[in-house]
Amino acid sequence: MARREREEMKPDDGFKSKLVQVNRITKVVKGGRNMRFSALVVVGDGNGQVGIGTAKAAEVPEAIKKAENVARRNLVKIALAEHTIPHEIIGKFGTSQVLMRPAPDGTGVIAGGSVRAVVELAGIKNITTKSYGSRNSINSVKATFEGLRALRSPEQVAALRGKTVEEILG
Repeated sequence: MARREREEMKPDDGFKSKLVQVNRITKVVKGGRNMRFSALVVVGDGNGQVGIGTAKAAEVPEAIKKAENVARRNLVKIALAEHTIPHEIIGKFGTSQVLMRPAPDGTGVIAGGSVRAVVELAGIKNITTKSYGSRNSINSVKATFEGLRALRSPEQVAALRGKTVEEILG
């Protein structure tokens, strides 16, 4: 069965995926070198759900497919405010730090390559980001993901504090 036919048979669940990085991994063994490939994929529905996944395989398409399945299993719902994030936050993973700030309408996505993939697939239309520390794409993606997971909507904060949304927003 041709690849295009398989893709057409796959049910459309509204999720888009973006390949962020493919690495060639070499393992030196007694008989020589074993080549494998590692893929980093971001999956999102553009409406507040996003997931990341990494996987290894002997062939690139196989690694991408495995990473996409891992990303679909790791989907999380993030808090959005209109087309931006509800508040400023710093996502950290390893030595990578990603500062994310809400932006007014019309700003667009101001982000580097690997951070941009996560933010766009999450459905954020206006945001300003800055990467600090290590700019390794895997760690940057994970830092962005951790930051987005830590976001809280005004309703969630009000429920935690036992107050109304008006009291929280001032």
